[in-house]
Amino acid sequence: KVTEENVHSRLDLRSKCIVSVDPPGCTDIDDALHCEEKPDGTFEVGVHIADVTAFLRHGSELDKEASDRGTTVYLVDRRIEMLPSLLSSKLCSLMGEVERLAFSAIFHMDQEGNELDVYFRRSVIRSARAMTYEEAQNRIDAHRKGKRYDNPDEENIAKSLFGLASIAEKLRLRRTEAGALSLASPEIKFKFQEETHEVVDAQTYEIRETNRMVEEFMLLANIAVAKKLVHQFPQCAMLRRHPKPLPEQFESLLKTAKSFGVELDVSSSKALNNSLNNAERLFRQDPYAANLLRILTTRCMTQAVYFSSGEVSAPEYVHYGLAAPIYTHFTSPIRRYADVIVHRLLAASLGYASLPEDLQNSKKNAGGRRKYQPST
Repeated sequence: KVTEENVHSRLDLRSKCIVSVDPPGCTDIDDALHCEEKPDGTFEVGVHIADVTAFLRHGSELDKEASDRGTTVYLVDRRIEMLPSLLSSKLCSLMGEVERLAFSAIFHMDQEGNELDVYFRRSVIRSARAMTYEEAQNRIDAHRKGKRYDNPDEENIAKSLFGLASIAEKLRLRRTEAGALSLASPEIKFKFQEETHEVVDAQTYEIRETNRMVEEFMLLANIAVAKKLVHQFPQCAMLRRHPKPLPEQFESLLKTAKSFGVELDVSSSKALNNSLNNAERLFRQDPYAANLLRILTTRCMTQAVYFSSGEVSAPEYVHYGLAAPIYTHFTSPIRRYADVIVHRLLAASLGYASLPEDLQNSKKNAGGRRKYQPST
């Protein structure tokens, strides 16, 4: 339960119209969002992440076990959790209409999605609604068609989602223009017979605008936190980079593309993405061929890795696939231990806590940080 002591030591955001958007049945809700238009036409956008470190004491037996597990593993019919379900699905989860502790990134943005300012605070939030991607999409679509609600709470949810979707579209366009790759393969979802757990149906998971909306704000927060950490801790910030593939890694892809009558330019991520988009237009009547090229492109990629900022020079911080000059993982602390480390670093950078000794030596911990590589 959130106590008055918690509230006094944190930024109180319980009056904000905050919503979470996740797959149906999601119980381990890491993140929630809000968007509020200001009188001058700019926007306040909040990315609120479950404050796992408020419950996970550094160096405790529970912390050591979470570190050893490294990540939650999602299987077809169940998950093997990094944290006990009491934390992952209850105390930490940003459920709807319940007060929760969070770590918030608050952005001041203009109508074109340009970041004017950002600050980070430990906070207390009360999510107005836990929504599915489909529910959020229906609310956005209805708002676009002019639907309005007499209930002010419902209207605020619709306006917040619409504002988030509008800004996310601009953020995505800007990333694409910078050279971000779009390589995700279609996800498959399975339906099971309740008693025998046998698969009775399989369908392609539909990607909606709201999926991409959430993705954009998670990327925005991760990049902003990375910048903050490397500024505060230039030698020991935990970052994530994705090195550019070597020319020989593209050979099989180029050969296959040529057999389809397509020439791909792999000189940069932007050139590659443009080439794949051109191929998609060329294969308009055969979407499977275009999808095959994207899958083969994924196989050419190097493995993204965690590292300490002091290990390499700043130009090597780049995340090739995202076309981001700097990046980290901050937004999934319930299911990824690397994010827990980043939360502790961010807390130290803001004066909430001292920097744990085991995070101060970049070279000493480089090997340990690599054990969290299974995450995307």
